[in-house]
Amino acid sequence: MNTKFDFAKHGIERTVYVRKVAHADLPEDMQVETKGHEVVYAIHSEDGARLALVKDRALAFAVARTNDYTPVSVH
Repeated sequence: MNTKFDFAKHGIERTVYVRKVAHADLPEDMQVETKGHEVVYAIHSEDGARLALVKDRALAFAVARTNDYTPVSVH
């Protein structure tokens, strides 16, 4: 069953947080994967768990919205 659940319709808001991460601040294995990017953007759940790393802010917001999350910038 691949039916999307409309969280907003049911009063449930799913929030994720998007923040800029310097390449140098990533663990070594992730630095290898993100080579060539001085900055990447992390998507975190409400409890702080890192869900994804992407190359730019616009993509982070698109990924969040595609997965029925409300993205919020964190400084």
